[in-house]
Amino acid sequence: MTIIDTFDDKSEAIISPQQMVKKVQGFPKVAVVAFGEKFITALCENYEAKRYDFLEACITIPIYKVNYKGKDIAVYCSTLGGPAAGGLLEEMIAKGCEKFVFFGSCGVLAHNIATNAFIIPTAAYRDEGTSYHYIAPNDYIGIPTADKLAAIFEELNIPYAKGKTWTTDALYRETVNNMEKRKQEGCIAVEMECASIMAVAQLRNVSVYQFLFAADSLAETVWDCRTLGNLENNTREKYLKIALEVAARI
Repeated sequence: MTIIDTFDDKSEAIISPQQMVKKVQGFPKVAVVAFGEKFITALCENYEAKRYDFLEACITIPIYKVNYKGKDIAVYCSTLGGPAAGGLLEEMIAKGCEKFVFFGSCGVLAHNIATNAFIIPTAAYRDEGTSYHYIAPNDYIGIPTADKLAAIFEELNIPYAKGKTWTTDALYRETVNNMEKRKQEGCIAVEMECASIMAVAQLRNVSVYQFLFAADSLAETVWDCRTLGNLENNTREKYLKIALEVAARI
């Protein structure tokens, strides 16, 4: 059996998210999901955010609630990788959340994408395992929220690039040959969660929006770390505000 044979829509899951967490009365319908604890620090320093609930993923992950432009929004920091991000998303859905805005860094595969530029994924190459348990096998998963997210970015006068992304489970096995294949197929970015969270969203019938910001570059055979893991505080605050603006509009 290959990984693409693991999709099973003929029988029920043995464990459900509802067995792990309980639905929370009045839970925010919209959530912002960051990758990196410093975004949560920025949230607490710049907004009247209150610790509201929590998730468990070997560590306790606080869920904060902030009222932004009249809308209650849940905010939490996801752990890296498709399996973890997808599992936490499942539990947020079980708590009562219905719409999600994910944002985080990515590597770029195109020379013309500048450091810190914004990318809106339109499809994700499924070089991971989680998505094959949620939707039927295919090389790519489409992202139905991409056009609406792009329209919001245009409302906000934020420049962006749209294109395919390469979701991989193996950070340290992004080989030259695989990179070249993905570039030939039109991928402009590489990250670790998009295909997984989009597959969870499709099975659970919720909406996931995701934008990326360009950090390191894998456009050449020699890696360029650029700004990976080294954002200025004001840049981090800017990205968080954009995510909240998107959340207020969906």
